[in-house]
Amino acid sequence: MSSMVQSAKANSRAIPYRWWALIALALAQFLVVLDASIVNIALPSLGSELHLSTNTLSWVITAYVLPFGGLLLLGGRLSDRFGHRKLFMTGVAGFALASTAAGMATTGAWLLTARAIQGASAALLAPAALALVTKLFADPQDRAKALGIWGAVAGTGSAAGVLLGGMLTASFGWSAVFYVNVPIAGLILIAVPFLIGRDSLGERVTLDMSGSVVVTAGIVALVAALSGTEQVGWTSPQTLILAGLAVVLLGSFIFLEKRASNPLMPLSIFRNKSVTGGNLAMFLIGGATTGLFFALSVYMQQVLHYDALKAGLTQLPLAGALVLIAGVVPALVKAIGQSRTLATSLILMAGGLVWLSLSPSDATFVANLLGPSILIGIGLGGAFISGTELAVHGVADGEAGLASGLVNTSQQIGGAIGLAVLTTAASSRIDHLLSRGAAEAQALTGGFSWVFLGAAAFAIIGAIVVLVVARQSRRYK
Repeated sequence: MSSMVQSAKANSRAIPYRWWALIALALAQFLVVLDASIVNIALPSLGSELHLSTNTLSWVITAYVLPFGGLLLLGGRLSDRFGHRKLFMTGVAGFALASTAAGMATTGAWLLTARAIQGASAALLAPAALALVTKLFADPQDRAKALGIWGAVAGTGSAAGVLLGGMLTASFGWSAVFYVNVPIAGLILIAVPFLIGRDSLGERVTLDMSGSVVVTAGIVALVAALSGTEQVGWTSPQTLILAGLAVVLLGSFIFLEKRASNPLMPLSIFRNKSVTGGNLAMFLIGGATTGLFFALSVYMQQVLHYDALKAGLTQLPLAGALVLIAGVVPALVKAIGQSRTLATSLILMAGGLVWLSLSPSDATFVANLLGPSILIGIGLGGAFISGTELAVHGVADGEAGLASGLVNTSQQIGGAIGLAVLTTAASSRIDHLLSRGAAEAQALTGGFSWVFLGAAAFAIIGAIVVLVVARQSRRYK
């Protein structure tokens, strides 16, 4: 094992321009995260031009999320099987072509098809990109720095999406939110072959097709069930049938994997406590951040009456804090360890969310939003980077794509569950306050306050889980 690590370190030092390669990989991940949020601002004008109903508009988001979340695990394993660079390039090319098609769409069906291809392409490139980062930077100190840069670039995607979405839609129309992906993807496709060497594959094994189909269908059913709760409710036949199907399929997947000769997801990977703790943390981070950005965006526009551009600009301090903390995280990890860095970051994030929950219906940015935004950005940056590093720590090269796919899948499922749970709680709180005679602004503020407190609870639970798993890991060593 030590010889493998030394060989990987030697290879990583021999690869030229690997820091430039990191920027290209992080930019690709930035596009994936950006695309999940940049479209939101363009939905009203998009719906008007393509004559889409409100229910159909929600599918513009869902059509991207479903294949992305459902295919991530398969995408990670395919990159292990056929090569990380090859699958990354395939994913980026597919993403660029689908973005072009989406921008050219003249009907709803055309647009939704393009969005689904975008999501599927993102499921190929995202795990392959993170796997390439872990291979390029085998040395622990270099990897910590690399993941800091990765986290800073990729982690700003959600905040940047709101800002860019408003600017592009106002200046060039809704199609610009899709076309903006194309030149960036083109630069990545040109640069990567010069920066990253060809894949060197070991023994080729048969892909676990039955496991691939079952787990993909199970994750799609689960994400679909959770994504639809806001429109149809938790007890609707649609939600119950999809949730039941997800349970059956995912249970069957575990059964199949225990008996497969070459499983899609070897369950033995969870014997690595770092992988287990990191994925649990990223699941909870996904739940907290998805609820946060949704509620914060709506609160600013519907309660504080910010326009789309101003709402985006007010998230710059959060994004800036995230970028700045990225440079500090490697030193913190070295000083106190991955688990403690992650737990501390989650506690800081929770503190910022609790602070934000106190914002009134007549809040001002400087007095009520600036401080919490900075604290949340610090906590989120530290948590995203150290959580990702923990989740891929100690994973062999042959399972790097799998581990990376697991990280992204944990975030996506956590985000779907978090958004469903927190928006349901917010709706219940808003209805209760309205029934008691509260003004609309006060009722909305009360509902969003519950979202922020719920997100804080996700973060605190994440900190506790990480510390417990870390203690168990030390005990059994």
